[in-house]
Amino acid sequence: MSVQQEPAPTAATLRRQIIPPELGPCTVRVQQGTGDRRPESSTPDVYLHGAAGSWTTFRALLSGAPGHDRVLIDLPGWGESTKGALLEHFSIEAMGRAVTEVLNSLGYWRWNLVGHSMGGFLALHLAAAWPERTASVATISATTFGVSEAARRPLRSLFGFPAFAGMLLVMRSMAALGPAGSALIRSIATTPVMGPLMSPFFADPATISAGVIRGLGDDARPASFSAAARAAAHYDFGQWRSVLCPVLAIRGDSDVFTPPSDLVRLAEIVPHAEMVTIPRCGHFANIERPEQVQRLLDDMRCP
Repeated sequence: MSVQQEPAPTAATLRRQIIPPELGPCTVRVQQGTGDRRPESSTPDVYLHGAAGSWTTFRALLSGAPGHDRVLIDLPGWGESTKGALLEHFSIEAMGRAVTEVLNSLGYWRWNLVGHSMGGFLALHLAAAWPERTASVATISATTFGVSEAARRPLRSLFGFPAFAGMLLVMRSMAALGPAGSALIRSIATTPVMGPLMSPFFADPATISAGVIRGLGDDARPASFSAAARAAAHYDFGQWRSVLCPVLAIRGDSDVFTPPSDLVRLAEIVPHAEMVTIPRCGHFANIERPEQVQRLLDDMRCP
């Protein structure tokens, strides 16, 4: 495990580490809080990104020096954790074990989970599989039931769930090209074409900076996205009946990946979950409405 200090987007410092769970080495960043410095005594906020992202999608939520640790993981196959990632062994269960291996290595026993998109899916699985260790879950546009169905039948879902089904077919095509596919997406991200391509994911695309759009393009990992979709397609959602901790499920009212029906079905399985819809917001509330998201996280956080 290697450790580096690097500047954070706040006054605090991110400590960068590489930890090797079973799915391949993970690059992890820890923002140390001002409270108890012993990991075994603290309950960190653990941020889990989506299938088209990395830890950087949470930058806007890192302002100020936190009173508790924050852990930001580039999951195996994304961000700086692509080298050595064993995508052929990818499943939600395997990814959950990888996250717990990382947190065990850091010395944490209990945690609050904040997951965006696929990361929200993963956070709910972790809460079900490790209920005694999960203090709370906050999902931001978790891609769950609708995405699982579309991943099983992408062609059939092109009319009912076009945003995800279309993106999955494109990602599968790019994955078939190998490294050239990723390079092609990154090159498109530097052109004006990327803005219109990403516009369905935001309620007001004109307010999203070109730098954010380029960053999302840089984070695109076609093979990893395709592997995540395969895993979602075969997941048993009945496992979530074991979730005991407080759950906050957030979505934007213009979200094309997380329809209202997903929150309805989640409430049927996890009846104590709190549902919040943010107006004038798309799939990336952590980018479009970070202040509102942070207030919601602060209100529900468990010590």
